[in-house]
Order: sequence, then C-alpha cells, then structure tokens
Amino acid sequence: MNLRELVSALNDFASPALAESWDNVGLLVEPSPPHTVNTLFLTNDLTEEVMEEAVQKKADLVLSYHPPIFAPLKRVTWKTWKERLVVRALENRIGIYSPHTAYDAIPHGVNNWLTKGLGTCTSVPLHRSTAPSSPTEGTHRVEFCADAEHLDAVLSKIKDIPEISCLTTLPVRVEGEEQTRVSLNCTQKALLEVVAFLSQNSLLYHKTEILLLQKPLLPHTGMGRLCTLSEPLSLSDTVERIKGHLGLPHVRLALGAGRTLESPVKKVALCAGSGSSVLKGTEADLYLTGEMSHHDVLDAVANGISVILCEHSNTERGFLSELRDALTIHLQNKINIIVSEKDRDPLQVA
Repeated sequence: MNLRELVSALNDFASPALAESWDNVGLLVEPSPPHTVNTLFLTNDLTEEVMEEAVQKKADLVLSYHPPIFAPLKRVTWKTWKERLVVRALENRIGIYSPHTAYDAIPHGVNNWLTKGLGTCTSVPLHRSTAPSSPTEGTHRVEFCADAEHLDAVLSKIKDIPEISCLTTLPVRVEGEEQTRVSLNCTQKALLEVVAFLSQNSLLYHKTEILLLQKPLLPHTGMGRLCTLSEPLSLSDTVERIKGHLGLPHVRLALGAGRTLESPVKKVALCAGSGSSVLKGTEADLYLTGEMSHHDVLDAVANGISVILCEHSNTERGFLSELRDALTIHLQNKINIIVSEKDRDPLQVA
C-alpha cells in the first residue's frame, strides 16, 4: 500500500482526534514520497534494539503504540537514542506511526483487551470521548438581532474578531419591525470580545442569546473502563486471572483497608499504562493498571480499594497480537503485518 493510503486507513481504524490533547499521535516520521509499505511492524515501545529488528525484517512502517517522539526535537544527530531512531528510520526508509491514547479510547482498543483478563463482565468508559468529527465549531453560539441601519457596521466589527465561525444572517420580524438575526459560533476567547462589543450597544445586547455548544459523547469510547463482573471473584482469583491474561509470573498488590485475599471483587476500574489520573475518585473494589504514584496507591487503599500494578507496558503489549489480527482484516490482507519479538518491558525482578 502507498504510505499515505495506509495512514488514512489507520486513522479510520482509530481517529487521532480521540487521543488526549497532550499526546503526540499519527505519522511521526515520513520517508520522502512515494513510499510503498509491504511490511507493517508492530511494537509497544520503539527502542534501538527494536528498530534494528525492524530494519532486519525489512519493515516499511513501524506502528509504535508509544510515540518515540514526544518532546520536540531541536536537532537530529547521533547524540541521543531518540534522535538515532529518526536517523535510522530515514536511512532505511522506514516510516513511524503512533496511535497511543487513540487506541486507549476506541471500543476495540487496549483497555477493552485488558478487560478480557477479568472473565465475563460488562464495561463502560470511565471518561467518555466526544465525537471528533462533529460539525460543531467553537465552544459557544451567539445570536442577536440588528436593524438594517446598523447591520453592516455590526457585521464588519464582528468579522474583525478572530476565532469566529459559522456566521449567518436571517431576516426576521421582531415586534413588527424588520430586523436581521445574526448567528455565529466562537471560541471561549472570542466570546469575551463578542460580548464586550455587543455590550456597547444596549439594544443589541438586550436581544443577545448565548448557548454553550457541546459535542455529543460517543458510546463505548473513552479513557479507562469500569467493569462489572458477572459473578464476584475473590481477590486472589482475580490476581491469578490477570497474571494469566498478561502472561506474568507476578504482579504487585496493595490490599485495600479491611480487605483480604478472599474479599469479593465485583467492580474493577482499570486503565492500561499509567492510571493514576484516570482512575482517581472512581468507586470500585479494585484498581488495575500498570503504574500509579505512591500517594495515589495510599489514597485508594485508605478508601478500601485494592490495587494491582503490573508495570506500565505489561498492561499494553499483549494487545499487539489482537491488533495484528484486527488490522489484517481492516487492511484486507494487503500488507504483511508482524509483531516485534524484541519489544519488552524494561523492568524485571532481579
């Protein structure tokens, strides 16, 4: 497949607009076009060892779940390992694409895969995503009426304000007089300027309506998951299920206040990767994530919530095999898709 065609298909699989605002997703490194992709290489983390594996396996595009370029690069030299990744990628005409939190949000993504370690359960996102392709622009809609004498001057002033969109006019009859109803969308910043301008004319301001625009929430899409098990499990059985699903010999466990290994688990709040901010404040019997801050673990325990930590990437990496199968179908078997054998969590028990 042509690289740009493939990137479009990957964006259709999981819209980058679903990613968190702080994230860096999408095509990060692009070889000079035209660039054909015969082999797509999947990894959780793009380390130098993994990059060498991608080169050896003649990959044309690396899909790295975690973005290897996150903070802006001021130069591309051989000095730091992330700069060397870019150099090696371009030297070998390998593109780099990262979905990260877009894959966390989608219904067929990382967090849903993680729920499968709990057995039969129902799950809902902890923080639902808004529709990325909603036609609504701006954060507010402002509507007001103006008479014909002042309309042109008013519109001229309004159009000079940045961050205004969807400006429309409609003839209306107000209290027996012919007037024009002006409607516009604007950002929070522009709203302050619009209101300031309208307030200078009491007649305009008196007839002004301001509406908050909200994009619709997407079903089954968003960050984290709250899972309700079909049948309660003991905490010890839950631990064993999770270890089996993730292929881990051990996990770290903090017992909630008043809980034991035999305490029943019915509700589990989970988040792949680093879950502190996503899980915080959620009522559940158990928190499941890769890593949490020490103090957030203490808070959960004090509230009677047990915590299982599996190390960051151990809660994500197993999804790659499921992703390979899903993308094979999504891309209609047009390219070869392989999963890295060198990708692994950097932490181990010594």
